[in-house]
Amino acid sequence: MRGLALVPYNTKIDFVGMRYIVYAFSILIILLSFGSLMFKGLNLGIDFKGGFLIEIRTSEKPDLAAMRSKLQKLELGEVKLQEFGDEHDLLIRIERQKGNEQAQAIALQKIKKTIGDNVDYRRVETVGAKVSQDLIQNGILAVIFALVGMLVYIWIRFEWHFGLCGILALIHDAIAVMGFYSLFNFEFNDTAFISILTTIGYSINDSVVIYDRIRENLRKYKKTPIADVINLSTNETLSRTILTVGTTVMSLLALCFFGGHVIRAFCIPILVGIVFGAFSSIFISANLLLFFNVRKKLAHAEEA
Repeated sequence: MRGLALVPYNTKIDFVGMRYIVYAFSILIILLSFGSLMFKGLNLGIDFKGGFLIEIRTSEKPDLAAMRSKLQKLELGEVKLQEFGDEHDLLIRIERQKGNEQAQAIALQKIKKTIGDNVDYRRVETVGAKVSQDLIQNGILAVIFALVGMLVYIWIRFEWHFGLCGILALIHDAIAVMGFYSLFNFEFNDTAFISILTTIGYSINDSVVIYDRIRENLRKYKKTPIADVINLSTNETLSRTILTVGTTVMSLLALCFFGGHVIRAFCIPILVGIVFGAFSSIFISANLLLFFNVRKKLAHAEEA
């Protein structure tokens, strides 16, 4: 008795035969992403542009929606409200304004006038460019360390060529997510790096499952051409991949539709990344193994 299978048993989709079309599509995505990043850039948020950080305490529990609406009417740019600590404590972040320090002071006066005098201002700070630059550097280092760590893990568990192919697919996914932020003008803030890390973590999980089945089938079918082994392995794991991706996508769609503006802005890039991650795991990471003599290298490793 078989479990739930979204893909019919003995499916024989020719993934290897479609590889050149997939490579062309992936190159197009990468070129579009790089082009948008070079000529359009990223819509940097408060965390990377700098701005105001205001901590207040109210006598009653604050109405976040009403306060956000009032502050947005000032047309000072991005506004972030965050509850922390006690339910009466509120953290307000507003992006840095164009102009000199006088422009910043005028904007701060407008903010205080809108919030009102019936609150206790616990802290008022200005986030400068130096802090923003440190955040960007730390985020980039986090992505690089994650990629290197996954490369080492796959190298140890399989062989170096599996690790290289997996990392190339992950770089493709990371560039696609960055391109999405740039093309659709999504705010690139501290959560953007979370989206990228979530994408590469999810993608490598699918790739490892397919790699494991490829290694198993290479030992099982010793005279079968490597292209046929890749097709067989990808088809055998296709139901699992679609089921995993499908349940994740449904959860993210629910958050996008019912989670409000803040959660939606966080979930949509992750949703895009999950789709690209599944695409690269099925169509790219396994097919890249065709550039290596995998069967011979595996045989030498087993002999050693």
